[in-house]
Parts: sequence; structure tokens; C-alpha cells
Amino acid sequence: MEPKRELTSVDLAALVSELNAYKGAKLDKAYLYGDDLVRLKLRDYDRGRVELILEVGDVMRAHIAAPTHVPDAPGRPPNFAMMLRNRLSGADFEGVEQYEFDRILEFEFSREDGDTKIIVELFGHGNVAVCDETYEVIDCLDTVRLKSRTVAPGSTYGFPDSRINPLTVDYEGFALKMDDSDTDVVRTLATQLNWGGLWAEELCTRAGVEKTLDITEAGDEEYEQVYETVQRLAESLSSADLDPRVYYEVADDEGDAGDTPRNVVDVTPIPLEEREMDDALASDAYETFNGAVDDYFYELDRSEDDESQPVGDTGPDFQEQIEKHERIIEQQEGAIQGFEEQAEVEREKAELLYGNYGLVDEVISTVRDARDDDVPWADIAETFEAGAEQGIAEAEAVVDVDGSEGTVTLELDGTRVDVDVQDGVEKNADRLYTEAKRIEGKKEGALAAIEDTREDLAEIEARKAAYEERDEDDIDDEDEDREVDWLARSSIPVRRDEQWYERFRWFHTSTGYLVIGGRDADQNEELVKKYVEGGDKVFHTQARGGPVTVLKATDPSEPSREVEFDDETLEQAAQFAVTYSSVWKDGRYADDVYMVDADQVSKTPESGEFLEKGGFAIRGDRTYFRDTPVGCAVGIKCEPSTRVIGGPPAAIADPVETSMTVEPGRYAQGDVAKRIYREFRERFNDTSFVRKVASPDRIQHFLPPGGSRIVEE
Repeated sequence: MEPKRELTSVDLAALVSELNAYKGAKLDKAYLYGDDLVRLKLRDYDRGRVELILEVGDVMRAHIAAPTHVPDAPGRPPNFAMMLRNRLSGADFEGVEQYEFDRILEFEFSREDGDTKIIVELFGHGNVAVCDETYEVIDCLDTVRLKSRTVAPGSTYGFPDSRINPLTVDYEGFALKMDDSDTDVVRTLATQLNWGGLWAEELCTRAGVEKTLDITEAGDEEYEQVYETVQRLAESLSSADLDPRVYYEVADDEGDAGDTPRNVVDVTPIPLEEREMDDALASDAYETFNGAVDDYFYELDRSEDDESQPVGDTGPDFQEQIEKHERIIEQQEGAIQGFEEQAEVEREKAELLYGNYGLVDEVISTVRDARDDDVPWADIAETFEAGAEQGIAEAEAVVDVDGSEGTVTLELDGTRVDVDVQDGVEKNADRLYTEAKRIEGKKEGALAAIEDTREDLAEIEARKAAYEERDEDDIDDEDEDREVDWLARSSIPVRRDEQWYERFRWFHTSTGYLVIGGRDADQNEELVKKYVEGGDKVFHTQARGGPVTVLKATDPSEPSREVEFDDETLEQAAQFAVTYSSVWKDGRYADDVYMVDADQVSKTPESGEFLEKGGFAIRGDRTYFRDTPVGCAVGIKCEPSTRVIGGPPAAIADPVETSMTVEPGRYAQGDVAKRIYREFRERFNDTSFVRKVASPDRIQHFLPPGGSRIVEE
């Protein structure tokens, strides 16, 4: 069964009241992972550290996360995260609302210098937009320009067109939507009333209405039953009267459902009968829906990591597998305890029926006689209410009458018991005893499964120990001879070694030489004054508005020396100079570039002349590279270090595992960087690795100034 990857409108309606319990918390810091996960770290006076997770990528969620479920902080904060920090640091969380019945949450923060709204779109491609109090967009993760709405910096945020809210629609509006349909009941609820497939089926089941009943054959009775069911659900959501569940698949070694939890498949604010009827699923109850959502997505992430990497496949994954099996054992132990408690509860209910035999029998007989006389269920309920006011013990025990199920709920010695009025006391009690035995059968299966898991865990630990005892030299020799398919690997270790030149524009030629260029006038000034040394070559475009480009003969820590650069190296350095100049920004594809030696470059102007900041004087002859074409590619390097690199396509083709080429175009740097990032995530099996090393901000670092477009290969 495919696991749920997106929160539904019902889920968001249930989450809002719980999230609003954190009003007053102050925002400490904001983080962005990749281009789709925002983490807001807050402080609450009573609760301490509060972690708000907003994810709008392959997974779409918004909830408070346990600190142990939060990813490590990324290295360098991208522009979007810095904007959030500057705007929200110290701001108070004022609350959150769901926009109508859409999958949109609007978080509000206040600070003395102004209010900020964070609008989270958990539909389509997903988006997070940061707006001021007038809904003007300050920044957003994704730019949206449609006929119906716009979400872009500087524009007014455009909400999607309004849809009917099935939680607040009155009966007349509900019936009108049903009548307008030309299909069956369940499809009408799913599409016309915006419930979606699973919840539409759930409402039909709870209302006792046949799902496939043609809408032309449905009448007021079916409409009223469904509408009343919706009203009960709406009341539960608005009052936060929830009973959350996380559903997961269980082992089925012998065809018996409910042995050991494997993979989570759903999280819901209340138990779903559609899920409860599935023998292949088990569930855990939670005190809060937020806690259930947090655990669900944490388990989903871990289980998907495990599915992509077989047990004991490689050394670096041993610890993750051990933690997975330890977690499964903990879940199994909890499930066993839960089975024991559930079985005991069912037995106690059966004994309560026998202990109150006369009272229960009288209630069943009263309802049967009334139904034989065609008394409506609503009238039966009123009769019991009147009897309770008169102090009649049998009537006082009745707390609910459910005509759709044909049951009466009794409160016996403080415990509620559902009784089927078509059966006598003995048969109802026997049903409860049978249910207790069925649950105990799950316990036996779980006990056997936990032993299997412990054996698997012991085997993994033994493999880890054996791996760690291997001779390191042998491992190194094997690695040198083996070509690794990094794209297919499910887990890629991140190995970074920050270098002094990374704050400039830079690349290494295919022959191994470092080329650096200034990003602005300040860096141009710094390069000429501090980093141009004997033996280096300096490049610049004939057109104004380009970076000082330095082909380094030696590292700054080494003595300078003359180097005979080959044509390939010089041409790549020239291409780098023209690519990051105004030539690209102007939409042109080539220009002339000149080269001079280090000693020809000076910050001292000729007599009577003036050098602007970032400018320099050239004395002597120049070597020209005519009609040098622009060219830029961005790729991900996996060994010996892991990082994004960019530059002339010929220079980065060999060291990277995969790359994409761009050319002058009309798309903004940020938008192109996001597209490249998403494509890289599609190419790598380990998407978390891409998020760590190749965020859109890191990719943008290597894109030329001005508009671009991706070259289709």
C-alpha cells in the first residue's frame, strides 16, 4: 500500500487548533533545506524549544516536530533563510488559520516593526510565501504566474479560487451539490464536495449509505444520514475532540493480520473505519494529532531510507539499520502491551454485560419492541432521555442511540459498551470475548515477530563488527579499483573541505589549475591587490562590466613561479571570463577576451587618469581570444569531496557525476537554480544528499549574472 505523503484538508483542520496552542512563542532562527523544507525554531515559555516544520516538496506537511526528529542545521544559510531571520528574529507567533477548506495554512508573526504572514501551500508543487501585513509577497520558494493567481515577490499574494467548504455548508447547499451530480454518492462527495476519495468512502461507511448508490436513487434519507455524519466530524475537528491514529502495515508470515509493524501508511485525526476494516493494517493511538503527524513523517522518512538500502549492504549504513531494528523492537514491545490492554478491555466489557444482565436485557427489549412498532430511532432516543430525567436506571445507562448501526451505547460502572439490539445479552458478550481472543492472537504473532527482529538485529551487529575489523589498507585498495555508481547509491556520505577561494567565482580547469574571478567591484579590487602573483595570468573581456579573472600558477601559500599553460587551460579561463561578464547579461553568446601577465596589472593609474573601484591599469601587449563563446555548466561532484561545482562545460565534465548546461535566456537566476536542483533530485537515488550539498542557493552561486535557460540534452 502506498503511504500517504501529503496532509489532507481534514488533517489541516484538525491541526490548526493544536498549533494555536503555541501562540506567544518567539522565533529564534529559520533554516531552509534544499528548496522545499523550512524549519522555524521557536522558544515557548512553558514548553521550551519548539520546532515548526514546513515541507512542500515530495512530502507536504506542517507540524511541530520533536527535537530528535529535526534534521541537523545546514551549513551556509541561503538567501531565503536569511530573509526570514532578518524579518522574524524575536517575533511572536500570533496563530495559524486554514484558508477555507484548502490545503493552505497562514501563519502570523508580529514584531514591533511590523507583522509577517507565512503562507504554506500544501498542494500542487507546493510553496511557501512570506508576506507583509498587506499580503504583499516579500519572497517565496516558487514563483507562480497564472491567469487566476500570482505569487511573486512584489505582487499581492493571490489565493486560489474559493471552493465549497463541506465542514460549514448548510444542508440546503449540501443537497444542492449532491443533486447537481451525475454519478454515485461516493464520487459526488469526493469531487463536488471536496472530500477526496478516502474521506468520501469513510463518510459513506459511517453514515450507512451504499457508496456506489447512484445519485438519482439517493433521497433525503441518505442525504440526511451523510450530512449528520459530516456535522459530527466537523464538531470533532472544531472542538479538537480527536482520537488520532497512525496506521502501519504488519507482518503477515502466516496470513494472520496484525503481527509486527513494518511501514507507516496513514495518519488520521480520528480512527477510520475504512482503515480498521483492513486486516493488513494495525494502528497506534496518540494523545495529540500533531504528535501523530510528527511520528508518521519521521517513520516514513526512515522506512523509505531502509527500503532503498538492503540490510547489511555496506558499512556506512550499518548504524542506520541497527537503529531501524531497535525502533521496530520498541514498536513491537509497545504493540504487545497494547494488545494485552485491548484484550483486557474487551473482556471487562463482556463481564459488565453479564454483571448488569437485567438492565441490559431491558434496554434491548425496549428498543426491539419500539422498532417492531416502526418507532423512529430519533423518537427512541428521546424516550430514553425523558426516562433518564425521571430517574429510570435503564434509561440513565443509555448514552447514545445509533440508528445507522442499530446499536445502543450503555455506560456500565463508568465503562461504555456498544450493544447490538438485534442480539441478546449473551450474544453481545460472546462477541466481546471473541474480539478479546482475536486481539490476543495478534499478541502471539507479535511475540514471534519480535524474536525474528532481534535475530536480524544480532546479525547486523555481527556484520558491522566484522566490517570494522577489516584492514583499512585493504579497504582503500578495493575502493581504488571499484567504480562507484553514485547516482544509484541510496546513501552518500557528505565530505566537505571548505577552501579559501570559495567566496569568489571559481573553477578548476580540466588540467587542474585554479581559476578565480571577482563577484563585484570589491572582490575585483581584492583579487588584484592580494591574489595576483608572478606566473599568474589575468583575463578580462573587451566589454566593460566583467570580473577580474585570474588563472593561478601556484597556490598563495606556495612560492610564485612561471608555468607554461597549454591552450586548453587558457581557453577555458577565457571562457570563464566572458561567461560571468556583462556579455551574458546582455543576452549575447560571444565576445573578445584579452590576457596579460601578472606584472602588467597595476592599481596605479597613468598621470591624469583615475581608476574606479575595482578597476585596474594594463601596461604592455595583450593576447586576445577572439569571439570566445560563453559556456556554463553546473554539476555535483561526489569524490574525493562532495559539492556543487560550475564553470566551462569542458572543465567540469570529468569530475562531476552529473551536470546540466545553461545558456543566456529569460529566466531569473533563482528560478533556473530551483529547476536544476529538482532535476538533480530526480537523478540521484539519495535525495537527502542532494539537499545537503546542492541547495538552489549553492547552485545559484555558479550561475552567471542575468537571465538563463537550461539547455536540453
